Amino acid sequence: MNITVIGIGLIGGSMALDLKSSSDKTKIIGVEANARNAQSAIDNGLVDTIRPLNEAIEDAELIVLAAPPDASLELLPTILDNIENQYVTDVCSVKTPLIKAIQNHPKRANYIAAHPMAGTEHSGPEASIYGLFDEKACIFCDTEQNSSPALQAVRNLYETLNMRIIQMDSESHDKHAAFVSHISHISSFALALTVLDKEQSEQNIFNLASGGFDSTVRLAKSAASMWRPVFELNRENILEVIDNYTAHLKNFREAIANTKSDEISELINESNKIKKVLK
Repeated sequence: MNITVIGIGLIGGSMALDLKSSSDKTKIIGVEANARNAQSAIDNGLVDTIRPLNEAIEDAELIVLAAPPDASLELLPTILDNIENQYVTDVCSVKTPLIKAIQNHPKRANYIAAHPMAGTEHSGPEASIYGLFDEKACIFCDTEQNSSPALQAVRNLYETLNMRIIQMDSESHDKHAAFVSHISHISSFALALTVLDKEQSEQNIFNLASGGFDSTVRLAKSAASMWRPVFELNRENILEVIDNYTAHLKNFREAIANTKSDEISELINESNKIKKVLK
């Protein structure tokens, strides 16, 4: 199968690596607007060739849109305009805006809205790694609008990456993603800003910030080009989760400020219930 990957960053590049390794008959065609990233994708063996968008669409049987969400929102209608029998999927962590943008498109049934729940704080083709998707969940949204062949082709793609397929409507996905994924990045960015604002000594940060801080703030290394559009496109859900998160912070602040030991313990014990979900 010829597979076109549009956007050769962490997700697109890691996907290309695993797909190429799965079969010597799989050819990966890359589309990459950044010339340096395009050359890096070739040099590191992520893709077999880099082509202009129209050629890459024409030569592929399956197209994976792995660009940032704002770019994907712009590109998706154009891609569907130029396909015939090919199937298209994307990897964005916000689904509703993309689906609404092509809701009435004659090729709507050929587009499968997917979100592979995998990633790291790094970006660019050099960050690509084998096995990034292994045993992770991939969310398929609004599949009742898809043709059976398109759905099966994209299911085969993600099963080749050893992902678990979960189906969900797009609005529920965006709300759950805000609470489970997006707020983690916002809190990490905010924590990094807090520390950088008050701790002027980089050496102190390095010396004192051991495992707990490092694991909590790791996501603050993530690229603005990826997360700014996520926050904007999922604005309503993210504002809800920020309000909820802020309320819990306020509860902690008030309990600590008033030395209410029982309340502090109660808040911590209540949060410990997450252990039943996350083993």
